[in-house]
Amino acid sequence: MVTINDIPAREGTTRTAYRTCPLCEAGCALRLELNDTGRVLRVTGDDRDPFSKGYICPKGAVLGKLDEDPDRLSRPLLRRDGELREVSWEEAFAAVDAGLSGVAARHGRDAVALYFGNPTFHTIGAYLYRQAMSQAMGSKNVYSASTADQMPKQVAGGLMFGDAMAIGVPDLDRTDHLLILGANPVESNGSLCAAPDFAGRLKALRRRGGKLVVVDPRRTRTAALADEHLSVRPGTDPLLLMAMVHTVLNEGLERIGLPVSGLEELREVARGFPPEAVGPVCGIAPETIARTARELAAASTAAVYARIGTCTTRYGTVAQWLVDVLNALTGNLDRPGGVMFAETAALEIFRAGPAFSTGNWHSRVRGLPEVMGEFPVATLADEIETPGEGQVRALVTVAGNPASSAPNAPRLARAVEGLEFVVCVDPYLNETTRLADVILPPPRTLQSPHFDFLVQIIMVRNYARYSRPILPLADDQRTEAEILARLTLIAAGLGADAEPARAEEMFLEQLGITGEAAAGLDGEDGTEKILDALLRAGGYGLSLKALLDAEHGVDLGPLKPRLPDLLRTPDHSVDLAPARLVAEAGRLRTALDEEPPEFMLIGRRQLRSNNSWLHNVAELRGGTNLCTLHIHPGDAARLGLDATTPALIGSAVGEVTVPVEITDTIMPGVVSLPHGWGHQDSPQKVARRDPGVNANVLTDDAVLDGVSGTAVFNGVPVTVRAAPLQEAAS
Repeated sequence: MVTINDIPAREGTTRTAYRTCPLCEAGCALRLELNDTGRVLRVTGDDRDPFSKGYICPKGAVLGKLDEDPDRLSRPLLRRDGELREVSWEEAFAAVDAGLSGVAARHGRDAVALYFGNPTFHTIGAYLYRQAMSQAMGSKNVYSASTADQMPKQVAGGLMFGDAMAIGVPDLDRTDHLLILGANPVESNGSLCAAPDFAGRLKALRRRGGKLVVVDPRRTRTAALADEHLSVRPGTDPLLLMAMVHTVLNEGLERIGLPVSGLEELREVARGFPPEAVGPVCGIAPETIARTARELAAASTAAVYARIGTCTTRYGTVAQWLVDVLNALTGNLDRPGGVMFAETAALEIFRAGPAFSTGNWHSRVRGLPEVMGEFPVATLADEIETPGEGQVRALVTVAGNPASSAPNAPRLARAVEGLEFVVCVDPYLNETTRLADVILPPPRTLQSPHFDFLVQIIMVRNYARYSRPILPLADDQRTEAEILARLTLIAAGLGADAEPARAEEMFLEQLGITGEAAAGLDGEDGTEKILDALLRAGGYGLSLKALLDAEHGVDLGPLKPRLPDLLRTPDHSVDLAPARLVAEAGRLRTALDEEPPEFMLIGRRQLRSNNSWLHNVAELRGGTNLCTLHIHPGDAARLGLDATTPALIGSAVGEVTVPVEITDTIMPGVVSLPHGWGHQDSPQKVARRDPGVNANVLTDDAVLDGVSGTAVFNGVPVTVRAAPLQEAAS
């Protein structure tokens, strides 16, 4: 089929193209107008898309500006005589082969570490080759942004359902009662819950007579939409949830509609967390906790949804466990209007393999257990700095900036700087890539295909859409899939000259597709042929052609119950009391007796920002997109802080000086910094003008969630005082 995207524009004319926005998990569909040179003139929402229905956020609206960023890298860089210089792809891959092979030969394969960043969940190439590259490298030292983000949710799902990819999402469009904890989807656009126009869906919930309750230390834009906002002390969400479980079970409010195990063990655990004991610790009145639980249980349909504010705490996995315990106890797990499991259009190959387990191997220095084939990013610096057999001597990063985004980031940056060899797949020079020996830049967004393999598992409605590249590659560019395929072949010992097509053939062979079957697949390249194969094997019987024919996306219908078919527990029931989590709940009990610090630091999402890589677009800067410390007026007055007096914030590992923003939207004793800032030495010109501070100077890499190994970015004990005059001036 020929689409308008395939027709070259005549000189002086414009053309229209469609694609999915890749900048966050919402999966919004965009309509782009381009001139005859390929420059984007305007971006709007695609109002014919059945999922996003024309919705667009400020980030999507400037996708063209981001795509045309002059600071993006377009050619490989190789370090020579201490400087990064442009070279050919052949030279770059030869250097990668020599560097990685040399380290592996001298020190063993565990001496090579791999790190995968957040954007790897949003691209086809990274999805197809992430696991293959890890397996080919054969190193136990695999790390990712998961242990700085969502790993507690996956571990809780693995322990309860036997499948760490069984991630329940609220059935937003049909629920009558929604309880949100530690999430700000109006600004994040949803996280582990893909829902374009989240704010509009929340307003629709209230219009149809439903209730929205938000639990958060800040009165966020999401909380401002709610019927009720409960200010909770950071890190105490699992106590609140456990008290709600206590209330439901103690008052006989449960109405379980699925096969479960461990109910009596759960009842025994919850007995030690009555609202009367929990309320003073989490800052919410006991009667409010009990009422919130009763209202949840009494609602005709209800869903509990919690995100990064609950994941990145000391008891993050316990919190995520209790979220789905409440969903199960109230009869809302895997039920329309409750919390459900999406079904992807493509074959769900991530569900292959044995049932979930952890600790199949342990980290060398701190003895931390492997989780989903990787170690916590918080221990990467340990593995680099500590001498001995298996010491990390080389690093491969793909679409990640751990020298900025990891806990105690300055320490990790110093460690990376001392490595023998570093190779990065990234379009920017940043805190990590500027330390590299080789940088391999993928093409621009509009030069790349898009299909949401993984985001589809967290969509609030079953849906699929494929976007072909809008703009062609230049002769000196390579697709992301080719770059990662060649890295995979190098890791497998096949050398820098191995044909990328061999990696594509290997992928199809693993699917059992060879010979005539492989030749019969549709697609302009190997990536599209793999996609075609996975779509044909999926549950909807789609194909690449079907998606190309539906340029505005395919609506696959509302979420449907998928349990017990998804369950991979030994008895095929939902385990309400996994032994590992019951033991962790015993540790949680000690939190009832802890004295809270004077101040606790939490993060902050910003609608026009995203991690550490979206601050180089002038149109997204300013307004509320500022790096300031949010502090309550009472705390500011007590400390002598005002808008002209910066604050000095200190923690166990570092300190920063930052401008103050006094606001009653944050509870007393809590301060907030946005994440992703700190561009003082960045080569990115726009980002460097207003660099802000990196909150991860303050986060402690020694403090982790005890089950998943996730770093603690929320509820960090800090000190706050007025900055000395000389620091304020600087």
